[in-house]
Amino acid sequence: MSGPFGLPLALLTDSYKASHAAVFPSALSATAYAEFRQPFNNDPSDHRMVFYGLQYIITTYVSRVWTDTDVDTAKAFFSTHNAGHSAFPFPETLFRKFVRENNGHFPIRIYAMREGSVVYPHTPVMQISARDEYAGLVTYLESVLLMTWYPSAVATLSRKAHTRIKERYSQSVDDSAMWTLESRMHDFGFRACTCVEQSMLGGAAHLLTFAGSDTMSAAYYVQHVLNGGRPVATSVPATEHSVMTAYQSERQAVMRVLDEYGKGVVACVLDSYDYARALRDVLPIVAERQVRDGGMFVIRPDSGDQVEAVLMGLQAADKVFGSTLNSKGYKVIRNASVIQGDGVTLDSLERILDAVLNAGFSAECVGFGMGGGLLQKLDRDMMGMAVKLSSITYEDGQTRDIMKFPKQGSSKVSLPGKFSVHADAAQNGAPVAYRASHAPSDPDLLQLVYDCGPVPGHTWDSFDAVRARLDDQWTRFPKIARAVSDDLLDYQKLIHDRQEQRVNDGSAFA
Repeated sequence: MSGPFGLPLALLTDSYKASHAAVFPSALSATAYAEFRQPFNNDPSDHRMVFYGLQYIITTYVSRVWTDTDVDTAKAFFSTHNAGHSAFPFPETLFRKFVRENNGHFPIRIYAMREGSVVYPHTPVMQISARDEYAGLVTYLESVLLMTWYPSAVATLSRKAHTRIKERYSQSVDDSAMWTLESRMHDFGFRACTCVEQSMLGGAAHLLTFAGSDTMSAAYYVQHVLNGGRPVATSVPATEHSVMTAYQSERQAVMRVLDEYGKGVVACVLDSYDYARALRDVLPIVAERQVRDGGMFVIRPDSGDQVEAVLMGLQAADKVFGSTLNSKGYKVIRNASVIQGDGVTLDSLERILDAVLNAGFSAECVGFGMGGGLLQKLDRDMMGMAVKLSSITYEDGQTRDIMKFPKQGSSKVSLPGKFSVHADAAQNGAPVAYRASHAPSDPDLLQLVYDCGPVPGHTWDSFDAVRARLDDQWTRFPKIARAVSDDLLDYQKLIHDRQEQRVNDGSAFA
């Protein structure tokens, strides 16, 4: 079999998709598109989102070559998949046809925004089409293509964290120390993932913005698969509670750690027994040693109130390590800092940073780790990603542009027709969707990435280039933009009104 995990490729979809080709109207072509329907977590003040992860989906799943063995194995599965373990319908004839006539490549065409593109609600991030007898397969791979929601959501979350941290950096950190910004959010999420593949994809999405990561599956994937061997992620030696409690005392544990790693950056968890006492009794010894050796000691609390724990660590470190006042009037602790990695969210991150600045410390004195909150506590509804049919050309040549507008679900209204996406100079280059037939003359941002098989000559951008694209566009684009052209909105209203008339007069149900 050609599919991953011992699966035939025909099963990389939802069950009901297999029944659609037989009931789809005969057509010369069909077009669908993908969009995010809402900003991340319905944020009313910032609609920017990151589109990322399609390269993995295309190369790992969509571009795989189907074989007759895949179809045979799928047929055996479908033979007992219907209710009562009876045969479930699936388009066996179409599958065998493209195995023979298209070298086993799935017969759809995909245009997409580039990896790392900043988009908005209703930006078409993908446009999918199929022709002739394969028109009914246009959304067969919808489910696997929609899985880009996950790396896109992680990438957006990390970028939003970066935005919040950067705001406090601008207020409290000297220009000479701004380079530390990319290490302020560390990926602790490997153990929170449901599988290694998730950690790799989500961890890579985080690395579009930050460089700190303990998720080595992602660090390796980014460096050696996506970036030509050039490293992106870094980490530092650090302890966990098993190391600290293996010694008779925390002092012994810390001194052993400093013997091994004290000349560089090292992090120690200090709440195995009593965080306050560890700060009082152990930290002075650490300070004496670290100042002598020139290393950086990172204090990690792992329980208690998040804000209080960070301030306790900073105040204790200030007392024994000392600090300098930077040009912006904030304290920078010598040879020490604090990292909070216990239950961090975007909201708690802001509370911690504001408390740190209010206490007179620079934002560079605190870092953050995010685990389950970064790689696991997300879902497709956070940005409402969906694929919808938008146009069909029937066998008689009549084209019908289609939209969905459920009376009881206005948030699920879709766009009709075929689209192109263009940079809008009036909005600093932010993407705007147009009807393909009424588009500007400048280049379409939707690029061909799959054409009934791999696109000859197409190469994916390096990870460095994707990072640079995201950084540039996130900085340059407005937080809220007009993402759909007036012409397309007018056309949507026209199609809506026509269809609504058919609903009202009953012909839509005849």
